[in-house]
Amino acid sequence: MKVAIVQDELIRRAGGERIGLCFHYAFPEAPVYTLAYRADDTFNEFKECDVRTSWFDKIIKNEADLRKLFFPLGVIAMKMLDLTEYDVVIQSGTHCSKYVKVDKDAIVITYCYTPFRLAWNPKSYIEYLSAKGLKKIAYDITVNILRKIDKQAAKRTDFFIAMTKETSERIRVSYEVKNEIKIIPPPVNVDTFFVSDAIEDYYFLLSRLEYYKKVDLVVNAFNKTGKKLIIVGKGSQENDLKKMAGPNITFLKALPYDEVARLYSKCKAFLMPQHEDYGITPLEANASGRPVIAYAKGGVLETMVPFTGDAKKCTALFFYEQTEESLINAIETFEKLDFDPQFIRKHSEKVDEAIFIDKIKEFVLDKTKTKWDFSSQLKAF
Repeated sequence: MKVAIVQDELIRRAGGERIGLCFHYAFPEAPVYTLAYRADDTFNEFKECDVRTSWFDKIIKNEADLRKLFFPLGVIAMKMLDLTEYDVVIQSGTHCSKYVKVDKDAIVITYCYTPFRLAWNPKSYIEYLSAKGLKKIAYDITVNILRKIDKQAAKRTDFFIAMTKETSERIRVSYEVKNEIKIIPPPVNVDTFFVSDAIEDYYFLLSRLEYYKKVDLVVNAFNKTGKKLIIVGKGSQENDLKKMAGPNITFLKALPYDEVARLYSKCKAFLMPQHEDYGITPLEANASGRPVIAYAKGGVLETMVPFTGDAKKCTALFFYEQTEESLINAIETFEKLDFDPQFIRKHSEKVDEAIFIDKIKEFVLDKTKTKWDFSSQLKAF
């Protein structure tokens, strides 16, 4: 039985790409199809994969190009990828992984992080919110077209997998899914991270620097407190955020992952100001033995153990209003508490990559009813 993996695109290092990599570990013989691939901009392990790109890959240089040309060229390119020779197609993404051609008898399994954000939640983009006049009309037309394309493509999925209960419900409503949606939380490569005995005097934030990530809220809060903050990431708001930031705030990007792991391990706490669908980074912080200060919405409600009186038995302290004042109050409370790094680390081990890979293989085996030897295909860790 022939298996193929489809990833939206491979041009960054984020949770979605990590999931695609885990699918490769589960099915190492399966080729990985994707809209575009930049080996130096995503996880190095993809160099070991049989990555096959659409023609769109040849006309872009970076993520900015992908954003500009995705509609309509990226959509067209992905719809032209022909996977009709495969019996099982495992898709990983939010948008275009669903658009590929598949055989009518193929089993299609889609790990959907959330319905395509631009189509189903355009207000999360500052470009959409700030558009006026003809530009706003053009955006609305594009959104409506993308929504129809996305919904039609989703109908070809036989089985959806979601990250959380919240995203499961979004998938059900957006795509009118009738059958059960399996929930398998995304993984963390726990062994990549370590617990340090020497905590340093800074808070840490790792994020794409985009409007919906709410990094500006953190910058403004730390401008007021004067506390040290390290921000790692890049994005369309990078220059604006740097202009806003005081001398106590340091921006870094393009760091090797061992340096990111060091920053996690030595920070006072990791910051999560946004409403995230799931959130891998808080769990990476936990794998480093560090607590999280998070906005109490989205995935953290399912992945974190909140502070309710005993800091030794929790992994995160929540703030309940997405405001500077609420975040500052949470930081002041945090600095009076004493967390247990070993308890926090142990909590993260529940979503280790090895466990995730086993669950994915079990799900595919159950749905395909095949009897091939999965253990012989699993890459050794």
